Amino acid sequence: MTCTTAILASNRTERAKDLLPEVRDIVSRHGHLIAELGPEDPLPEGTDRLVVIGGDGTLIGAIRRTLGSGVPVLGVNAGRLGVLAEFDVESLRSNAAEVFGDSPLVREHLVLHVAVHDEDGEARFESVAVNECVITAGPPFRMIELQLGIDGSDGPNLNGDGVIISTPIGSTAYNVSAGGPIVQPSVEAIAITPVAPHSLAFRPIVADASTRIDVTVNQANPGTTLVLDGQVNHQLRVGERIHVHRADQRARLIGNPGSPYWNTLIHKMRWAAPPTYRDSSP
Repeated sequence: MTCTTAILASNRTERAKDLLPEVRDIVSRHGHLIAELGPEDPLPEGTDRLVVIGGDGTLIGAIRRTLGSGVPVLGVNAGRLGVLAEFDVESLRSNAAEVFGDSPLVREHLVLHVAVHDEDGEARFESVAVNECVITAGPPFRMIELQLGIDGSDGPNLNGDGVIISTPIGSTAYNVSAGGPIVQPSVEAIAITPVAPHSLAFRPIVADASTRIDVTVNQANPGTTLVLDGQVNHQLRVGERIHVHRADQRARLIGNPGSPYWNTLIHKMRWAAPPTYRDSSP
């Protein structure tokens, strides 16, 4: 079977433009290149694979666009880190027969459904989050107050700069920067991490993927905002409630057979990297 592949290259980095000819050549050698897409172009019918050249942000945007299509996404890293974009040109070339063959390594990942309702229960906003759902204080950056609810039960009040509700694949992004836990991508779970809480006792928590989380905005700033994947924003008002739960759709990513997740943590995230010791040799 001939693999029908589309390519989407980031237009925000020269590195992606430089890599495009090599990636185009690899794709053309192992299947049918159906299209080279721009940022807003729809996925052509009959596409079997989508190859994305860029950083993790470009890859997440592509995943958001292809949710529900069943088309797996492959990331070729042209950014600074590339935790989700597992391939470089060399590894894509060496694994091309498998990647563009009948049985690529496809990993499915949890996605969050996010909805906002006003005080009367009327829906005001609805979308999905591949990496994370963030409620952030926003300008003028005074402390906000949020009331958490877990599976219909009242949870704690949070006074601080906001909260991050993260998927496992998003746990190494904003979540880990805010002191949240790293969650192995194959684990079905949701991480809840406060941002600068005014409490010594509010610790991040990992909840089962079936958990339904409600966040009521009790006190807000004019700029208090719901941010999904750093790409979709919705301004929040006092009294509104954000509902977060597991989405029906799954993110489908083509994995690099030669790059286990633990290698990514060690070599890209510098997991457990030791201090720089002074040379004590004579």
